[in-house]
Amino acid sequence: MTVLVAGGGIGGLTVALSLHQIGVPVRVFESVTELKPIGVGINILPHACRELIELGLLDKLDETGIRTKELAYFSKHGKQIWSEPRGLDAGYKWPQVSIHRGILHQLLLDAARERIGPGNILTGHHLANWAETGNGVRAIFTGKDGKPAGEYEGALLIGADGIHSAMRAKLYPEEGAPIWNGRILWRGVTEGEPFLSGRTMIMAGHESLKFVCYPISRDASERGRPTINWIAERLLPPDYQWRREDYNRAGKLEEFLPYFENWTFDWLDVPGLIRNAEYCYEYPLVDRDPLERWTFGRVTLLGDAAHPMYPIGSNGASQAILDARVLAREILAKGETHEALAAYEDERRPATTQLVLLNRQNGPEQVMQLVEERAPNSFVTVTDVLSRQELEDIAANYKKVAGFQVDALNAKPPIVPVPPVAGGQRVEAAE
Repeated sequence: MTVLVAGGGIGGLTVALSLHQIGVPVRVFESVTELKPIGVGINILPHACRELIELGLLDKLDETGIRTKELAYFSKHGKQIWSEPRGLDAGYKWPQVSIHRGILHQLLLDAARERIGPGNILTGHHLANWAETGNGVRAIFTGKDGKPAGEYEGALLIGADGIHSAMRAKLYPEEGAPIWNGRILWRGVTEGEPFLSGRTMIMAGHESLKFVCYPISRDASERGRPTINWIAERLLPPDYQWRREDYNRAGKLEEFLPYFENWTFDWLDVPGLIRNAEYCYEYPLVDRDPLERWTFGRVTLLGDAAHPMYPIGSNGASQAILDARVLAREILAKGETHEALAAYEDERRPATTQLVLLNRQNGPEQVMQLVEERAPNSFVTVTDVLSRQELEDIAANYKKVAGFQVDALNAKPPIVPVPPVAGGQRVEAAE
């Protein structure tokens, strides 16, 4: 029987492609009436990039994305704290890719339409309820207007419907809204000047005031005017009345630009990037408390529906991709059964719970906060503030928790033990 997937985002579409890869029929249901390439930049870490490559998507990723060369942390004065290579430059067998979220979503959607058929991706279908049948589950959907949109039967129902998951709300009706931690992200895209290596992701500042940026368009970078994705983050006063998160709400520069006016470094003009943005969105930094259970009979949660986390360490989309692949592996091994869902949860829920909690402690970005606390007026040599061992330990611990230690990942067998699409794709070093 067909597996039903509620949610046509990155996680849901990766589930669809993965199930198709192992020969399991799948149908995707998305609440919006038209899937559009929205959002700003994201990073796909090597362990998740590996999974997309094993789905035959390397060429598509390379057509538009940037293979990240390094990640570097800086103080609010623009002084380097820590730098480490990423992707192939760090010794992984797979790259790390910086890409526009909307473009990644579109390439997954195009691949899903081609492989499972456009008739198996239904828009305007919001999950309203479900009920288990003798050998499966019946899902009930409504349209945007609340009118019935149809009932569909399948072997399993996967809730990949995001941080405001309708399935999660049904399973945990008392949970309430996502938890805001007092910080706002303003996310924008600007055509600008190349900086550092031209493929560097930077983070500057500290817990209360932070700036992140990296290039996301191969074509733009090759033309010498990179498309730079940036994130300005600010801690708001306790009495600030936050607005519900919405990637489509325009940001107001006057609410954050003044705090970055002096961040003009010899290698990056932060206020210039902000002023010259093509667009900017506001997004309160939210997550949810980890759940004690995802799976109920023949239904389970996946991606942001299961474990929404702060976008620290570039792990949101990457963890949804890993969820999808582990789920496909378990269905391949155990069939479209409750046992497959339980085995998937047994592996993924503890791992993502640990990551959600670690991200609340700033993950690897803790090095910036430690520098701010120990040397708020800058430093001459970073090791006078943080020992080399401290720096290395923070970076290594995060990789371990997030599952992308170089040697361990390189030695790990494929999650889904089937031949990659189209015989696989060789990963060549970026020039």
